[in-house]
Amino acid sequence: MAPPEIPAFSPLIRLIRGDAMESLHYGSIAVVDARGRLVDHTGDPEGTTFLRSCAKPLQVLPLLESGAAERFGFTPAELACMCGSLNGEDFQVQTVLRILQKIGRSEDDLQCGTHPPLHGPTAMRLAEEGKMPRPVHHNCAGKHAGMLALCVSHGWPIETYLRPDHPVQQLIIRQIARMTEVPLENIRSGTDGCGAPTFALPLRSLALAYAKMAKAGRMDGKRPDPSGKALESLMKALLRHPEMIGGEDRLCTAVMRAAPGRIFAKSGAEGTYALSLTERSLGIALKIADGNPRAIPPAVIEILRQGAVLDPQALSTLHSFGPRQDLRNTRKEVVGSIEPIFHLGRIQGVPNE
Repeated sequence: MAPPEIPAFSPLIRLIRGDAMESLHYGSIAVVDARGRLVDHTGDPEGTTFLRSCAKPLQVLPLLESGAAERFGFTPAELACMCGSLNGEDFQVQTVLRILQKIGRSEDDLQCGTHPPLHGPTAMRLAEEGKMPRPVHHNCAGKHAGMLALCVSHGWPIETYLRPDHPVQQLIIRQIARMTEVPLENIRSGTDGCGAPTFALPLRSLALAYAKMAKAGRMDGKRPDPSGKALESLMKALLRHPEMIGGEDRLCTAVMRAAPGRIFAKSGAEGTYALSLTERSLGIALKIADGNPRAIPPAVIEILRQGAVLDPQALSTLHSFGPRQDLRNTRKEVVGSIEPIFHLGRIQGVPNE
């Protein structure tokens, strides 16, 4: 087997300590419109990238298109919860439990495994109470609850819902192919951290899917064609409930709150990130080559700054995330900085549709 090709990454984020550069994070950014045109980029927009949790909205779409979401009476908050990388905060846990109750299943059916809540105070409280984390605290618990809902709706087996050949996963990969416009045979796959299949495809194809989501999320009164109603309903739910996409102190939630209804932001593991800009019907996909999450916040905020997506007041509410961050030691002294060094020359010129 030939070794995987290495994308032509560009330098995106540098770490300065004192008066010298200590570290450099390479990566790629692709900006795509809803027609599939690459309108801006840096690095390699064709480089193969695992979608990881950026795929979650696409993985939930079959639930709406099949009519199962309506039959179970899922609320917008519950649909958003299925798409989030959850903090494990109490309100998110309760939402997952409500989803499971509606479909007549329990958290014992979740096959995502367990880890401590990403929300520090919640994790600390559980430890102080001598309680172990449960599957409903997992950051992918909502996604798995949505997969179980598809199983229950269609009468498919629960025990094997994570297998790539299971009908749920077959529905999902076909949805991935349709939204990204990558032929099924060209989609590479692997196993995600939660045990579910995950998919690898060109970075610009992820941006295209998020551009389609952006167009569906426009709040301009235009009705989509019948095939787009499910995506429109999902985007309304996502834009209405940023607290379900991440949670307290998470970049996704903070960015969406800074521009209500105008941005959908979604993290993925190993340095993958995606944005839908609804006013411009643009999708943006970002990959940090070394997978280091510290490079994500300054890169995302700089993309939004260069694109003039946020006004100065909105940017000021996000200053703790970037674009420039102070580097502090354990004595809380500023000893350097983390800062972006890339330039997108055309994103600002893309007009609102």
